[in-house]
Order: sequence, then C-alpha cells, then structure tokens
Amino acid sequence: MHAATTALPASSAADRYRVIFAGICALILTVGLARFAYTPLLPIMRGEAGLSAMDGGWLATFNYVGYITGALVAATISDLGRKFRLYRIGLVVAVVSTAAMGVTQDVTLWVALRFVAGLSSTAGLLIASGLVLNWLIRHGHRPELGLHFAGIGLGIIVSGLAVAGMVGHLAWDGQWLGLGLLGVLFFVPAWFWLPAPAPVSAQATAQLPAAPSRRWMGLFIASYFCAGFGYVISATFIIAIVEKLPLLAGKGGWVWVIVGLAAAPSCFLWDRIATACGQIPALLLAYALQIVSILLPAFSDGTAANLASAMLYGGTFVGIVSLTLSIIGRCFPANPAKAMARLTLSYGVAQVVAPAMAGYIATVTGSYKGALIVAAWVMAAGMALLVALMRQQRIERNAQRTA
Repeated sequence: MHAATTALPASSAADRYRVIFAGICALILTVGLARFAYTPLLPIMRGEAGLSAMDGGWLATFNYVGYITGALVAATISDLGRKFRLYRIGLVVAVVSTAAMGVTQDVTLWVALRFVAGLSSTAGLLIASGLVLNWLIRHGHRPELGLHFAGIGLGIIVSGLAVAGMVGHLAWDGQWLGLGLLGVLFFVPAWFWLPAPAPVSAQATAQLPAAPSRRWMGLFIASYFCAGFGYVISATFIIAIVEKLPLLAGKGGWVWVIVGLAAAPSCFLWDRIATACGQIPALLLAYALQIVSILLPAFSDGTAANLASAMLYGGTFVGIVSLTLSIIGRCFPANPAKAMARLTLSYGVAQVVAPAMAGYIATVTGSYKGALIVAAWVMAAGMALLVALMRQQRIERNAQRTA
C-alpha cells in the first residue's frame, strides 16, 4: 500500500502551522460545534424545548450512529482525493446541520440533523487528522498530532463559551442559529488552508514501522471500544449531571468550558508522558484517570468533586484519542485516515450503545449513577486489554529480533 513517489521539498514552519491550524479549525467546527455543542445545550433544550431524558439519549445515540457511519465510509475508501472531497462536504454539513437544529421542534428532524452532524464529525476527527498527518509525513515533518488534536479541547471551549454567553440573551433555538453562524468563522480556514493530499513518498514510508499483526490490532480495537464507552457517557451527560447540583445549577456551560480548558493542552502533556514511559503505558494511565473522572460524580454530590471530574475527563479523553490515532497513523503512513477509521469503528459502536443505555437507566432510576458505574467497569476492561496488548507487542518484537 506504500506509494513510490518523489519526495516533496521540505516546507517552511509557516506552512506547517497553517496546515495544522486548518485541521484545528476543522475539529472546532465539526467536533466542537456540530457535535459537542449539544452537551451544554441539552439541559437548556430539556427546560425550554420540552426534550425528555429519553429523547435526549436518543438524539445523542443517532449523532454517534452518524459518526460510526462516517467512519465506516472512511474505512472503505482508499483514494485520498475522494477523502479530501468528503472532508470539504463534511465542513459544509457541519455548519448547516448545526444552524438547522434551531429551526424546528420536530424530534424526528432533530434525530436526522444529529445523524448528519455525526457524519460531519468524521470529516474533522478522522479525515482531517489523516490528511494533516499525510501532509506532515510527505513534507518531512515529525508525524505527531498533539498540536492538531488540541482542536478538540479548543472546540469544547468555543462551544461552552458560546452557549454560556448566549444564555439569558437567546432562547435555545437562537443559540443553535448563533452556533451555526459562529461555525462559518472556522469553516473558512478549514476549507482554504488544508491542501489536497499527495501520496506518501517511499523514502518517508521506509522510515516508519511495519504494519502490526492482526492479534495486536484486534486487542487495540477492543480496548478502544472500551475507551469510547467511557468517554461518551461523560461527553453526553456531564452537563446534565452537574446542573442538578445546587451550586452549579444554570452553570453547565461553564463546566463544559472547564472540560475544554483541561483538554486543549492535554495532548502536549500526553505526548511528553508517552515519550518518557512509552505510548501504551501512557494510555494505561489515561484510562485509569478517566475511570476516576467517571466515578467521582457517581459517588459524590460535592461541587469540588464534580469540578475535579470535569477537569480529569477533559485532561484524559483527548489524550486517549490523540495517542491512539497517532500510533495507528504512524503504522499506516500511506493512508492514515483509512487505518484510523477502521480502529474508530469500534469507538463509534460504543458511542451508539452507551448513550441510549444511559438515557434508559436515567429514566428508570432518575439518576445517571448506574450508567457511570457501568462505564467505569468497561474502562477497566479496556485497561486489561491494553496490558494484553503490551504483552503481545513484546512477543512480536522478540520474534523480529530472532528472525
């Protein structure tokens, strides 16, 4: 699958930052606004638009159905030119689907819009990430995505600040329209500053590790499923949980900003941790800390504990995504977006199952505690799979040395 092309001339630092900035803007638009703005808007829609807890869970589920559908499409496409066209379509869909949430109160239409918003998030999280990594590799830069993935945390900050700033000034529908208009600001650089891709040179490809074994890949996919399960429970319901606390009632949007503030710089921290102790051990630590973030609101109604949960959650989930996709992207340099999409399918399946389960538990019990405990156990299973992955990695390395 490695392409034999002439190596492209090295680009300037300004070119590198421009391309990375385009990818960051794509993440802010397609993930931060089109996907994550629903989290701080969920309690507002429940209060003003009559959205039930069950319907709220289903809207989140169909958003992730759209995401997994997009990942499935990305996993089946090898042509980088076609991926680039899908990336640009995703940018347009992100703006339109966000604004359109404010022009209807039909739950069926909301479901459809959340579905296509999920499709668009694939363009930012998977396709843009792969295109940025492809560009870095073929222009002689280090294949690291830490700076790029800061766009996830920045997207959370943007959506949280936007919603918090509009509360008291605009109704729920006006807020959706405002978010769509805000998205145009990030659409422009995301569209114009990310260039069309070219195949990876044989010289650059030869310097990267060979593709992993099927068993290694299978363990990684299963572990990432567990990460997706734990991540999405907090992503969907963290604001609804803290809004029930007396001191944080009406301040859910600001808690979401805290998540983003913790997430934005976390990629750099996790890159440093991975450099110091290894990528898989770094993932184990991130999983463990995310379990703590999940359990804190399950066993404490205290303001400090819930704010600590938000910070830990923000500081871990982006690191897990960044480390995971960077590992896979480096293993498949000729078409990183396709390899990332394969892995992300398992992450997406978890995101389809978990919100509906959490919505059902919340409806039956009147609390998210049960869903949080289940999510923590699933994350623990993911840690066990990572330990097995490390063992498999050692076996394969020893086999290569003796071959």
